[in-house]
Amino acid sequence: MKILFHLNHPAHFHLFKLAIKSLISKGHEILILINKKDILEELLKKSELPYFNILPSGRKNSKIGIAIGLLKQDSKIIGFCLKHKPDLLVGTSVPICHTGKLLNIPAINVNEDDADVVPLFSKLGYPAAKTILSPEVCSTGKWKYKTINYNGYHELAYLHPNHFTPDVNIVKKYTNPEEPFFIIRFSGLNAHHDSGKSGINTQISNKLIKILEPHGRIIITSERELEPEFEKYRLNVNVLEMHHMLAFAKIFIGDSQTMAAESGVLGTPFVRFNDFVGRIGYLAELEVKYKLGYGIKTENTKGLYQIVQELIETRNLENIYIQRLRKMLSEKIDLAKFLTWFLENYPNSIDIMKQNPDFQYKFK
Repeated sequence: MKILFHLNHPAHFHLFKLAIKSLISKGHEILILINKKDILEELLKKSELPYFNILPSGRKNSKIGIAIGLLKQDSKIIGFCLKHKPDLLVGTSVPICHTGKLLNIPAINVNEDDADVVPLFSKLGYPAAKTILSPEVCSTGKWKYKTINYNGYHELAYLHPNHFTPDVNIVKKYTNPEEPFFIIRFSGLNAHHDSGKSGINTQISNKLIKILEPHGRIIITSERELEPEFEKYRLNVNVLEMHHMLAFAKIFIGDSQTMAAESGVLGTPFVRFNDFVGRIGYLAELEVKYKLGYGIKTENTKGLYQIVQELIETRNLENIYIQRLRKMLSEKIDLAKFLTWFLENYPNSIDIMKQNPDFQYKFK
């Protein structure tokens, strides 16, 4: 089978990379299209997976910029598909849905954000998608009839212990793992669904540093430009090694959804501080059901400082979170294995899942 993957965010590279490699090893022909976004192209280069960059200049995040970007992507993906004739389109993007509908190629949209959190994405993409693949805790709204649910998270496609083992020797390249360290992440908050949303500002950052600094090293990573006073905390980590750092960190604090979830599935306590708290199903499950982290809304800065202080003062914090992690992993599937099976056997995999949803637990 010839399968085309469209990646437009670094998280999508991690989501699909193991399934792509597995499908290649099974003899399937894989085509990878990307948009220039943050470190996505760097990740592809370091992975040595072949790819085509269809939107080298990226796009602006205004409504006009988004519309122009979608038209460009639609045009280029349609042209690419007419030339290479894939049997299946896969991704977390709107253009593959449009292309699939127009060219009568099945398009599978793999997403874990609730439809009401990304309303523009849902309205533009879901009507044209042939199949939506989402976690059980994710709501796809009125498109539920075309949704196949699984019991897992995107982050378990690459951080499940079946595939990822934290390496302390990698951490030693950046810091002393014998001494506690904390990671603070500033996301860009510049996607269309981030409009009007806020996160960790300068004042909050200074307060967090004051709380944390007596207890260990502070490491800051950022999508946005840092204020000069924070530069001494910045650490440039190889993009393929960041998850090892997350796994050994004492606490992760950030306004990023993805890195919070990554910390959670690695057993590192996370504190997520943004305006999406309470709205995203899979993160709420990690926070409420499995107690692997905390979501704090931006109007509650006092609560943010209190939770961070409580985590620092908690005895046996690492052991507590290891037990919580084990419970979560015992109930979830290995998403990389499931994705490989689902795509390789598509569309028969749809019927199997509809007739026996528990079939997914074969992929533990």
